[in-house]
Parts: sequence; structure tokens; C-alpha cells
Amino acid sequence: MSKVLENLFYSKVGQSLMSAMGVKPALELNRYQNQVPWVNGKVLLAAKPSQALNELLSSLELEFDVFTADDTEAPNKYNAALLDATEFANTQDLTELKTFFARASKLLNNSAHMVTLGISPSTLENLSAQDIEKAAVMEALNGFTRSLAKEYGRKAITANVLYCDAINQDVATPLNFLLSDKATYISGQPLYVQAGSQASPLNLNKPLTGKVALVTGAAQGIGAAIAQTLSRDGAHIIGLDIPPAKDALEASLVALNGTAVATDITSEQAVQDIIAALDGKQLDIVVHNAGVTRDKTLGRMPEHFWDMAININLLAPMMVTQGLDTQNVLSDQARIVCISSISGIAGNVGQTNYSASKSGVAGYVRKQAKAWKGTGKTINAIAPGFIETQMTDDIPFMTREIGRRMNSMSQGGKPQDVAEGVALFAQPSSQGLNGQVLRVCGQSLIGA
Repeated sequence: MSKVLENLFYSKVGQSLMSAMGVKPALELNRYQNQVPWVNGKVLLAAKPSQALNELLSSLELEFDVFTADDTEAPNKYNAALLDATEFANTQDLTELKTFFARASKLLNNSAHMVTLGISPSTLENLSAQDIEKAAVMEALNGFTRSLAKEYGRKAITANVLYCDAINQDVATPLNFLLSDKATYISGQPLYVQAGSQASPLNLNKPLTGKVALVTGAAQGIGAAIAQTLSRDGAHIIGLDIPPAKDALEASLVALNGTAVATDITSEQAVQDIIAALDGKQLDIVVHNAGVTRDKTLGRMPEHFWDMAININLLAPMMVTQGLDTQNVLSDQARIVCISSISGIAGNVGQTNYSASKSGVAGYVRKQAKAWKGTGKTINAIAPGFIETQMTDDIPFMTREIGRRMNSMSQGGKPQDVAEGVALFAQPSSQGLNGQVLRVCGQSLIGA
């Protein structure tokens, strides 16, 4: 019955009725199609780039036009726009945000990407009046970006802010990502690039060539999409899932020439099973995607529901990472990516166990990142919002439709959207990203 209602709702007649009631259908999002360079078409710049930014754009093979006042009537359309605010020093400079983006938005296609570059406020440590004002101005970029994203979400246009200490090669990969269709379901978010990371050069075509990646929960859904995306980028995949999912896991991995490991991620044997599958190799990437929901209101929740969510979603990623690190099978430049959730940020009725576990994942990532600072290893998290999977297909239609529309883009994301975020953190050239929690949620209106 749920599927019948959905088909009716999304039929031509159903959409016409909804439009008559003022409920417009969501615009289709452009998703990355394996093109090089990643950014499709020219980038519109707010002003003539500095030497550092010009060199950066050249290294990314990006073409650009510099915005002029006459461009408001220009027939050209763009899929990306970039404003460099790193030199903003006082509140008067913020006027440029309004001047550029108000006009540039008219030149952007639907499903385009707006990015603002800023200086990380935390690096402005002097207590002089100038530094204090500059720090306030940099924080203003965050609030502006979140509001901008909500205004233009109806056109499926994303807006994000990228903070750095200076414009250099550390910025290359995250900037390229945010300007591209890899970030099509990421909006209203800040990313922070840490200083002194000495990131590896970006390989635009196969950035993970020669890398070995472990993906847990890889049999289907988001896990399978992550495995496919990392394989697309050149990695050899070791996929792990529970023994009852062995057939689906092997079917998912065979097309990738990957290695299937059927084991319980919470068992004491899990680390040894992973090491055996490595066959003497080291792990470059670990994606802790395996997770469960066991929903009940707190007063009615059985103890084993609580324990299962905490053990699989939170304890297992910590124990497996620690075990692999202790056994010296993580490479010196290992990339750990954990899957958190918007539920861990905003909470949900009937999900105290799940929300606690996913919030714990974010806390673990932040703390472990500090412990690994300067080692070459990084750890980050992705917090998905409403992603269309087999699990969401089981949700009653109206509840599912409300979930889809509770974000600035009025639609659910795809497993590929989460996978692209994972692939960002997995790259050798993402050394400057550490301890981040990136929300892949279309700018969820709750908790984002």
C-alpha cells in the first residue's frame, strides 16, 4: 500500500495536484559522473584571484571567469561560484558577500555550488582589536553560508564555507570537492583545513590507486555504494559484513574484484579475520559503516536493543581501530572514516540508543584526531541525513515523505552522496582534514 501511495504521489497527476496546493516537486540534483576535472565547466570568481588562488585553481585544471558588473545580463551560466574572503578584515568587507552572491546566483544553473574561502577563526589567537574583529568576521561567514544555503536550496544550489590557515595545496582537494557535483547533497556546512599537513598532490583521475580499503557493512545500501566509489577511485576493497549476509556481500564484492570477509564486527575474532584477509598488506582506509537501529521509546526499550546499538555503532569502531593500530596493520597515512548520523546531532524520538551511539562516534572522532595529530593518520566522520535505501523503503509513505522534505533541497539523498563524502576523507591529499564531522543531509532543517 505504501508503494502504491508513493507511485500515485509522484505520478504526473499527483504532482500536478501538489503543485496546485503550493507544494513544488524537488529539482533533480546533478551527481558526479566520473569526469576530469571534477568541476563541470567554468568557475565564476568574485574578484581577480590572488597569486596563491590562481596557482591553486591551475593545479586543479579549473577554468574561471572573473565577475564583473555587466555579468548580470550575460547569457553564460555557471555550475560553480567562489568568493575568496581570506583577506576580509572588518565588518565593511562583509558587504562583498551580498554584492557577489546576490548577482552571481542569477548566473548559476540549478544544482550549482557556491563556496566561500575563509581563515579559520581559531588561528587568530592575538587579542588585538584587529584580530578580534577579523575573527568575528570569519565566524560571520558561517552564519551567512547557512542562510544562503537555505535560500537557494529550492534551486538545488549548495553553499558551503571552507576555512583554512592559508591558500595552499592543503586546500586543493576539499575546495575541488565542494565546487563539484561530488558535494551535490552537502550544503550549509563548514569544513576546516588544518595547517602544516603537507598534503599529497591530488590525483584527479584515480586518487586511491594502490590503496587498500576496508568497508564494514558492505553487503548492501550505503556500504555497497562506499565500496563501489572507493573502487572507482582505484582502491582494492575488503568488504565486511555479518555471516547471514555472506551471499549478498560476495555478490557485491565480486564485481569490484574485492575480498569478502563474513564476520561479526563486535566479536573478538573480527580484527584477526581482517588481518587474515589483508594477507600481509597494510590498511590505508577503514570505513566504519556497519550499524543498526533498534527503535523503542526509552521506557519500553529492551536491554538487548540498547546494548546492540551501542556495541555495533560505537564500541566496534573504537575497538577495531585500536586493534588494527596495535597490530601495526594501519599504514602511516591511514584514513579512518566513521559513519555518524544527523540523529546523533539532533536526536529522535524512540532512538535514544541510536542517537547516543552516533553522537558518541562524533566524540570519538574528535578525540582520536587529537591523539593522532602529527602522525600522518587522520580520522573523520560523515553524518548522513535522510538517505534513500532499502531501510527507508520500509518506512510508512507519509513519514518517509516528510523525512525527504525536512531539508533545504526537499528531497532524500542517495547512497552515492554519502560515498563521495567518504571518498573525500579517504584521499591521501586530504591530510588537512582531521577530526571533522561532515553532514551529508541536504542541509537538514533539524539539528543542522
